Amino acid sequence: MVEPARLQKYSLFGGLLEEQIRHILPLLETEDYGAAEDIIIEGAPNDRIRFILEGRVAVLKNNITLYEFGEGDTVGEMEVLDVMPSAATIRTLVNTKVLSISNRALRDVYKTDIHSFSLMIMNLARDLSRRLRHMNDRLIEKSL
Repeated sequence: MVEPARLQKYSLFGGLLEEQIRHILPLLETEDYGAAEDIIIEGAPNDRIRFILEGRVAVLKNNITLYEFGEGDTVGEMEVLDVMPSAATIRTLVNTKVLSISNRALRDVYKTDIHSFSLMIMNLARDLSRRLRHMNDRLIEKSL
């Protein structure tokens, strides 16, 4: 089992106390993937946010690598928030271990601890905003 103190390092759990994370831990699932496996497939449904515990993944759109993520990063949050098909494929570059939380589990957090849920959603919004800024900067750099 993952310790709450380790999860506090993930942006999604920023601001949550260890006790709050302990209540969320039973809702999390561990997933193991080998190298070159697809965790999320572009265009397919995805109802999970995944936290990379170990390993590295590539974000692919139309088989073009947009970005790489590693330990401490989160993937899959867009589909959980907008309930649309996956915007990109997430493919492992090496053996990768992730922790996931489903949309249903997030609803359970909402029902039992609105404060924790609110912090998690705010943290997701911040992460997505940072990524959007980063992608905008990359787009501008390429056009110069």
